[in-house]
Amino acid sequence: MLPEEPPTLEPCDASLTATGRVTRSNITEALTERVPDTGELEPALATAWEQTSDTTWTFALRDGVTFHDGTAFDAEAAAFSIERTVNSDIDCNVDGYVFGDSELTAEATGATTLEVTTAEPDPILPLRLSFVEVVPTSTGADGKVREPVGTGPYQVGQWEQGTSLTLERYDGYWGEAPAYGTARYVWRSEGSIRAAMVSQGEADIAVGLAPEDGAGDFAVEFPNNETSYMRIDATQEPLDDLRVRQAINYAIDKEGLVASVFAGLGEPAGQIVPEGVTGHNPDIGAWPHDPERAASLIEEAREDGVPVDTTITIIGRNGIYPRASEAMEVVQSSLIEAGLDVEIEMLDVNAWLEYLLRPFPADAGPTLLQAQHGNQAGDAAFTMEQIYGSEGAQSSYGTDELDDLTREAEQAQEEERQQAFADALSHQNDEVVRDAVLAHMTGIMAVASNVSYTPNSATNDELRLSEMQRND
Repeated sequence: MLPEEPPTLEPCDASLTATGRVTRSNITEALTERVPDTGELEPALATAWEQTSDTTWTFALRDGVTFHDGTAFDAEAAAFSIERTVNSDIDCNVDGYVFGDSELTAEATGATTLEVTTAEPDPILPLRLSFVEVVPTSTGADGKVREPVGTGPYQVGQWEQGTSLTLERYDGYWGEAPAYGTARYVWRSEGSIRAAMVSQGEADIAVGLAPEDGAGDFAVEFPNNETSYMRIDATQEPLDDLRVRQAINYAIDKEGLVASVFAGLGEPAGQIVPEGVTGHNPDIGAWPHDPERAASLIEEAREDGVPVDTTITIIGRNGIYPRASEAMEVVQSSLIEAGLDVEIEMLDVNAWLEYLLRPFPADAGPTLLQAQHGNQAGDAAFTMEQIYGSEGAQSSYGTDELDDLTREAEQAQEEERQQAFADALSHQNDEVVRDAVLAHMTGIMAVASNVSYTPNSATNDELRLSEMQRND
C-alpha cells in the first residue's frame, strides 16, 4: 500500500521517492550498492572496481546476467546507461541529484570491463554509480520510459493507471529468487485506510503512516533518513531579503511541530544533512523558536522598503509525509503571526514535481516549497550541489561562495572531506539561509504478521521486495 501512485518508473528518475521505492533494486539494478546499516559499498552488477588513475576507474562486471527482455547485460549496456543518465538531454533527476556539474565518460573496454573517466578526480565515483540504474541499449536515449526493462528480480507486469501496478518475479534473475512471485502495489491517500487494509488482511505492507492511523500491533517504526524542510525561493521579493528568510526560521516552532503534528516521530533539525552522513555538522542545531525576533525582522525589512505584504504561496504536496497539510497549516499560522501574508496550495505529486525540479514554473511568485530530502547515499555531495547549488536540479537559489565551498569539499577525502562539507553547511546556515529545515523524520509502516521484513534507513526510497520473506 502506497500513499500515491508512482509518476513514472523511469530508472534515471529513481532518486525520486515515489519512483525509487518501486524501481530501485526491484526492476533495475546498479553497478554498486550501499549497505544502509554500515555505509559499506558492495558489489551488484559490478563485482570489483579500482581507481587506475587520478581520473579513471575500472569496473569488472558480473557475467551471465540477462535483462528481462532476454538480452545479455554487458559493459556496453553499463556504459550506455551511464551516458543516458548523465550526458543526455532527457533531464534525469539522478543526474542533478548525484552528478551535478560533473563531466564523465563511460567506455566498454571489454565484454565485462568498463572504464569511467571523470574530468576531475572523483574519490566517490563508485558510490555515485550506485544511483545509475542499468538498462539495455535498446532503451530510448531521446526520452524517458514509463515502464523500464532491467536486470532486477522483478519485471513490470500490468500497470492499470490510477488503480494498481503489478511486478512479476523474473525467472532468469542472476541472484537468489525472491520469496514472492508477484507484488501488487495499490495506493490510497488516507493513511488510516492503508493501515486498516493491513490489519484486515487485505494488504501485507503499508508505508507512510502516522501514529493515529491505527496500525496497532502491525506498526513498525524506523529511521527513514528523511529531513523535512521548506525550500525558500530567494530569487523573489520579499524572500530575496535575508532578514525575511531568517524571520521564517525564527517563526516556525519546530519542537511544537514535531510534538503535535508529527506525534513525536522526529527530531527538530537545523540542517538537511542528518547525523551519520559524511559532512553532517554537529554544531548546527535547529533555529530557536523566537516569534518576537521574527516579527522584528519583518518590520525592519518593511521599514527599508521590502514588500513584505506580498502574498507568499506555500506549495505543499499531498502524502509527502503523514499529516502533510496540517504541517503546512501550522507553518502558515506561524508566518502570518510574524507579519507575512501566506496562502497554501496543496498539490498531488505530478503537479508538485513541476515546482521541485528545474525548469520551475514561470510567474509563480514567491513560494515556499514543502519538501523532503533523504541522503541514503551517506555523503553530503549528494545534497549540496543539487539542493543548494546555483544550478542545482532542485535548487531555486545559490551563491558563488557556496558553490566554491561545495566544489572544494567534493575533491577532498576522509577527514578533510567531512570538515569541508561541514564548513559549507555552516556557511549556508549563517550566510545564505535558503531553507527552513523542520525535522529529521521517523517513519512508520505496517507489516502483516505473515510477512517478515525489517525496514532500514533506505526503506522510504528503496523498498526491496527481495528482502521480504513469508512467515506462513
